[in-house]
Amino acid sequence: MKTIYLDNSATTRQYDEVTDIMVKMFKEDFGNPSSMHGLGVTAEKAVRKARKQVADKLGALEEEIFFTSGGTEADNTAIFGAAHARKRRGNKIITTAVEHPAVLEAFKRLEEEGFEAIYLPVDRECHVDMEAYKQALSDDVIFISVMTVNNEIGTIQPIREMYDMKPEGAIFHTDAVQAFGKVEVPLTDLISVSGHKIHGPKGIGALYIKKGTVIEPFMVGGGQEKHMRSGTENVPGIVGFGLAAELCGKGDVKRVKERLRNGILSEIKDIRINTPEEDSADSILNVSFLGTRSEVILHRLEQDGIFVSAGSACSSNKKGRSHVLTSMKMKDEEIDGAIRFSFSEFNTVEEMDFVTDRVKNAVAEFRRLGSFR
Repeated sequence: MKTIYLDNSATTRQYDEVTDIMVKMFKEDFGNPSSMHGLGVTAEKAVRKARKQVADKLGALEEEIFFTSGGTEADNTAIFGAAHARKRRGNKIITTAVEHPAVLEAFKRLEEEGFEAIYLPVDRECHVDMEAYKQALSDDVIFISVMTVNNEIGTIQPIREMYDMKPEGAIFHTDAVQAFGKVEVPLTDLISVSGHKIHGPKGIGALYIKKGTVIEPFMVGGGQEKHMRSGTENVPGIVGFGLAAELCGKGDVKRVKERLRNGILSEIKDIRINTPEEDSADSILNVSFLGTRSEVILHRLEQDGIFVSAGSACSSNKKGRSHVLTSMKMKDEEIDGAIRFSFSEFNTVEEMDFVTDRVKNAVAEFRRLGSFR
């Protein structure tokens, strides 16, 4: 049975070229970048090359890229580092109600420390309420964090516009994990990116820190990453991430998404397309199949070799409803039947016809029987 993987917002299949170069780093060029001998110098050069590859993809300078263990660490470093560095000039911090848990949980921790957090609402298409944002801005705002692309819906937020509106002295961060290598990422003060969302390895990410932006380091020790992230570098992961950044962005993902969207609209009744047609990433399509339960449809599709998501896969706690869909004020029936399809360059337009047919059958069967048992 052929596998059709449509959960690329959770993780992606690693490029063969990335795997090959990582094996080489494990077996041959395994030196510590801090060592002065030849193997260490080779490793250090490999890290430097990867830093340039990530910087080039982002449109940044090499010295503005700091490697981390992934998007979560990058988010935490940005949030705690910026808030603590600015706490003497204010205590107000702003984010949205639909951020990744790595951001929301960090904000909750800062609230426990005495910071005042404002959570901006969104509309039915997950766009940030810009009027609420304008009203929240004041001179005592020290930090703002808004994701570039929502990981469940795919909505692209107006990051450039929001960045230009920030108070003088405030630091603006964007979680660009779902945007990097897929849509244009406006350069703000701090940007989080991750390797395994772009066909790179898991356990590696980076934080862009705009030249001149001062934040406190999240980890201290041996002083690696210019004292921003101490600890021996994950050289194979870094090198793999760099190559993935260079290779990603190929394929016609937009046509794949449109084929599935149009197929679902024409073949299946009583649905709601939750992803906006405009201002959304080509990599994500979220659809509610009314009168169904998403987790049951998910497992039914798995029997046909199709892998999708009933939400995000970014939390180990799978219980409870999506805070994103809830914040969009969707009806219970819409939330219960929501499926996320997320695409990569390895998907084809032809596959989407098969997926449409299988989804149609699964939805019809569930609606007829009430379940598959």
